[in-house]
Amino acid sequence: MVCPVLCPHSHPSQMFAAEENVDFRIHVENQTRARDDVSRKQLRLYQLYSRTSGKHIQVLGRRISAKGEDGDKYAQLLVETDTFGSQVRIKGKETDFYLCMNRKGKLVGKPDGTSKECVFIEKVLENNYTALMSAKYSGWYVGFTKKGRPRKGPKTRENQQDVHFMKRYPKGQMEIQKPFKYTTVTKRTKRIRPTNPS
Repeated sequence: MVCPVLCPHSHPSQMFAAEENVDFRIHVENQTRARDDVSRKQLRLYQLYSRTSGKHIQVLGRRISAKGEDGDKYAQLLVETDTFGSQVRIKGKETDFYLCMNRKGKLVGKPDGTSKECVFIEKVLENNYTALMSAKYSGWYVGFTKKGRPRKGPKTRENQQDVHFMKRYPKGQMEIQKPFKYTTVTKRTKRIRPTNPS
């Protein structure tokens, strides 16, 4: 007797047989690139500490640097997330200018953040640092030299320390909203069994 995929007599491992050829990484990547205007937008306030300069990213109007001290008013960033994945817009709280990357790969501040040049994809790396890749220019990252000067996008790579950042909350301040947490379900994910109260 041939059982359908959802047959109640099937072994749990057989229930995934129909999904063997599906690459969920491609699905997640496609969803990350798609705008989501239905979900509630999420706003966070934090600083981005540069691994190379040892300082924080500053949005100084049209000029961008990584020379900010902890708590510096220009280093306080409002980060807006509005997609299924991890696309963000980053705005200087003090200046109201957005962090953007132009077609030459230069980091600039813009008063209007609606352009795709002002959208970045957050990537959490294996070393727990965060990298910010341009949503418009794939493979170009936000990066800085040891002196805190911006690197041009075409000269950056994900494995370079120049593009590695740590999120830090400003002194004496907590985040505006707790980050949304979601679980990726895989074949190896164990079912959580309810515990009986003793």
